Amino acid sequence: MATPLVLTLACADRPGITARVTGFLFARGCNILDAQQFNDRAEVGGTDRFFMRVVFDPDGATPEGLRADFAALAAEFAMEWKMAREDRPRRTIILVSKFDHCLVDLLYRWRTGELAIDPVAIVSNHPREAAIRVDIGDIPFHHIPVAPETKPAAEAQFRALADATGAELIVLARYMQVFSDEQSAHFAGRCINIHHSFLPGFKGARPYHQAHERGVKIIGATAHFVTADLDEGPIIHQDVERITHADSPADLVRKGRDTERRVLAEAVRLFVEERVLLNGARTVVFRG
Repeated sequence: MATPLVLTLACADRPGITARVTGFLFARGCNILDAQQFNDRAEVGGTDRFFMRVVFDPDGATPEGLRADFAALAAEFAMEWKMAREDRPRRTIILVSKFDHCLVDLLYRWRTGELAIDPVAIVSNHPREAAIRVDIGDIPFHHIPVAPETKPAAEAQFRALADATGAELIVLARYMQVFSDEQSAHFAGRCINIHHSFLPGFKGARPYHQAHERGVKIIGATAHFVTADLDEGPIIHQDVERITHADSPADLVRKGRDTERRVLAEAVRLFVEERVLLNGARTVVFRG
């Protein structure tokens, strides 16, 4: 069997889309291995858009040839679409500040083959010795300090690095700097942040202490796309951890960090496996 390809698409919902897509693949000898679809129906408050993810064996057909042929069908339905090799690692830049637990977890999952990423750079607003305490091997480390008066230049430096490395995914692994509107727009749809709270709620500084003061019984973490609206980007994945009255703020921090790393890793996995499609302020996530 040839290396499978993944086709993802989104367009205005109308009859016949599934038939046309599957018919296109059948006519070219492709064998569908997995298919998922979602109709976000307007009558139940949706966007009236259609979303689909298909994994298929191209049976000798080249990705380039299939893309060229599919373009006509995509144009007919005004689709936003992508066709990619299932096994291709996505070129990834990871940003980190002083908390490196999410970075460590991502690197472990990458090294064990669990995450199909290709880390092309690690970037921090702190020097390496202050930012990370893990062996990053041959991954290039870049210290890009950020201060209010230097932020535009620092962001331009990072954009240049992302362009030079061909980064397809930007991961904010507890990177404690807020992107400007320009930076958020530049990386729209390919920048994932982990928020140390179960959004929406307890925003701002010391969220676990806020949660402790309120006596909450659940804490959590949220992975979402970065947008100009701080911590309001489309949510990719969330998880929670139950706590009790006996838990101290330090206990919440410890449990919260564990949740953060798990949630971020899952969001990255979903993204690189082409399982996340944007749907306005929300996402469609085809799990598997």
